[in-house]
Amino acid sequence: MTTFVVHRNGRPATAEELAPLAFAGYAHFTAMQVRGGRVRGLDLHLERLRNASVELFGRALPDDRVRTWLRTAARGAGPADVSLVATAYSPSGEFTVAAAADEEPELLVRTGPGAGGPDGPLALAAVPYERFLPGVKHVGEVAKTYALRRGVGDGFDDAAFVDRRGRISEGSIWNLAFWDGASVVWPVAEMLGGTTMAVVRRQLDRLGVPQRHQEVTIADLPDLSGGVVMNSWTPGVAVHRIGSVPLPEAPSFVELLHRAYEAEPLTSL
Repeated sequence: MTTFVVHRNGRPATAEELAPLAFAGYAHFTAMQVRGGRVRGLDLHLERLRNASVELFGRALPDDRVRTWLRTAARGAGPADVSLVATAYSPSGEFTVAAAADEEPELLVRTGPGAGGPDGPLALAAVPYERFLPGVKHVGEVAKTYALRRGVGDGFDDAAFVDRRGRISEGSIWNLAFWDGASVVWPVAEMLGGTTMAVVRRQLDRLGVPQRHQEVTIADLPDLSGGVVMNSWTPGVAVHRIGSVPLPEAPSFVELLHRAYEAEPLTSL
């Protein structure tokens, strides 16, 4: 039988250790796809964990220790290809201050079946929403699942968020990217910068593909030539509608993003 693991600080977690975490929500995480013990954009995942820990806890675990714990979990997972989620949290829990000024965060690592994302194309409901601390991938965001489920209930596949200024920011668990026929267009708004997005952006630079940043509203969509969502599962799934506004599927755009992502070397954990 295929097995997966849950580790706390580099060793198998016990039920006693996990019990209080089941009721806690002051934490942040990163999610990645591990293929044969290797990851694309590992530096970006470590940077995300480090920066978010400093923001939430005032200090971060050393990168080399985090990397060792990720590697230990991946090697103990059974399959060579897994999805891995690393969650950093404070041992003091939530609704408290740290028990000591030098209290270090702890790390929970969970592995599961490898993922590749939906086939698409997707229709996204346009939902008014702005995340708290958008630059931190924090846990416990009930609005994301709520928006997803409401969107599906209304006949969509997922949701895209629109801020108070009318700018499209991100999806429930996705970043968004658009195509104007010549350049990749990254929406400008307060949002979480994804690791896959960062991988794609730096590889597009290396490929010499034009990129630009623009505030994108629903009214701007008819002027664009395609759109995608991306996350740790996939560098691009076509979006054919946001709200009531259609978008061309642009298969060549989707292929370009996948090619850029695959140009990123895999790094051993």
